[in-house]
Amino acid sequence: MEVQAVRGWNRKWLRIARLLGLIATAAATPVIQAAEDPLIMGVFPRLNAGETTKRYAPLARYLSERLGRKVTLVTSKDFDSFWNGVTDQRYDIVHYNQYHYIRSARAYRVIAHQQEFGKNAVGGALFVRKDAGITRISQLRGRTIIFGGGKDAMLSYIAPRFLLMQAGLKEGDFKSEFAVNPPNALLALYHKQADAAGGGDILIDLPVVRNAINTQELTVLATTEPLLFLPWAVKRSMPAKLRESVQSVMVGLERNEAGRKVLNAAKATGMGKAEDKDYNPHRKMTTAVFGREGIAR
Repeated sequence: MEVQAVRGWNRKWLRIARLLGLIATAAATPVIQAAEDPLIMGVFPRLNAGETTKRYAPLARYLSERLGRKVTLVTSKDFDSFWNGVTDQRYDIVHYNQYHYIRSARAYRVIAHQQEFGKNAVGGALFVRKDAGITRISQLRGRTIIFGGGKDAMLSYIAPRFLLMQAGLKEGDFKSEFAVNPPNALLALYHKQADAAGGGDILIDLPVVRNAINTQELTVLATTEPLLFLPWAVKRSMPAKLRESVQSVMVGLERNEAGRKVLNAAKATGMGKAEDKDYNPHRKMTTAVFGREGIAR
């Protein structure tokens, strides 16, 4: 009887052990699945969805191969839907402009900056026609200035507005117009549809501009210090090891042929490391233009 009782007791504990094992397995399953979920990469819609996919899908594939984890590119139909994705932290990896990063820095950590036109940093500038006789920013009082983007455009609006403020011109001291994109702002200036144009200081040298107008008739009136170019960031909740791996892959794109093809597809000339303090000059300008909250109205 005692032997049977012992065997019965053992069988009972064996069943309990198996049950506990099943519970532990079930509890661990979501963790394992979560680790295998794809990383979502968002890119701000400065281009249409088709062009964004063409430029950045190769980077998503390259990251997937190097990280051993799928990276999925998500495009947005407009800026509002993209920004909702940022505020809801739906993107694990995100590419946007400097102003966007500053606004989202509590949730995202910058890891890299994209190099374009062979430059790591670009100044914001004010352009005028040479025949206009404008040699000082103060002469723009009461004039029309066309900016190469909306109020969230770092180089095409915020930086030029900072230059105007440094010269004592507030928003009501001039008339603001907005072009669809930076090159169109210079074209409007050239055709005398405005007295000045705001944009990155490299605009005047871009082939799309040089092929459309005689840039010798335009000149840079003033420019800011060079500002580090477009950032790449990851969610602050991303594990440090994974964040470092993503950064290493991105800044190493120039080191092999496959990586250089990815850069070419993105119309980029390189990637460099970046950290939060690199965007303090941008913060200074944003606060000066929009106030302490730093939000475009």
